[in-house]
Amino acid sequence: MKRRTLPVAAAFATLPLAACRGASEDERSSSGDKLATTRPGAEKPERSSERSAAPADGVDVSLPADMDLVFDWDKPTNGNEAAATADAANFFRAIYRGVDKRTPKDPAVTTYATGDGLSYATTQINAWIDGGWTATGTLRHYDATTRSTANGSSVEVAFCADSGKFYGEEIKTEKILRTEPGIEDFDHYTLVMVKSSTDPDLWQASKVFVETKATNCR
Repeated sequence: MKRRTLPVAAAFATLPLAACRGASEDERSSSGDKLATTRPGAEKPERSSERSAAPADGVDVSLPADMDLVFDWDKPTNGNEAAATADAANFFRAIYRGVDKRTPKDPAVTTYATGDGLSYATTQINAWIDGGWTATGTLRHYDATTRSTANGSSVEVAFCADSGKFYGEEIKTEKILRTEPGIEDFDHYTLVMVKSSTDPDLWQASKVFVETKATNCR
């Protein structure tokens, strides 16, 4: 079994957004507003290798010591984009916290996901649960870029992920499911992050698009 491919494939089989891989710019926007590409400006951005959780008040996104999610990317200089990128990281922490806790209803999941994003997270977590797996190792996320709508209500956060050192582990036997490194280790994610309707400081993943075997991430 591939360390992460089976759970992801299971999600693709049921989520309609999987068919949107490679969707057009208009299709990938969570609103009617066209997303304007933004990159860090002349000011050198702060380098961020986020290993520690940065949760919303009262929400635990901590993970077990052997499950390490690394977010190695530049922090955007735009305030909204910086906040959306940080909560995109928390969205993934929430998914793997759900895997560890064996439930898609963990408060972290329902805090950092909404709409199709919540459906994606729920399907991902249930696939791990149904397979009898948890996860171990290091999952690295990198090369993040951001695009904002003109009205600032949503931010598209795109980045690469390398699961070459991230493995499935059978819960009953504690057997770690290792395979040879390959292109299957590389995915490219695009998340549409939207402001929470109840917390102006919180951004939630509303849509998730995934390109598997992403050669541009290798």
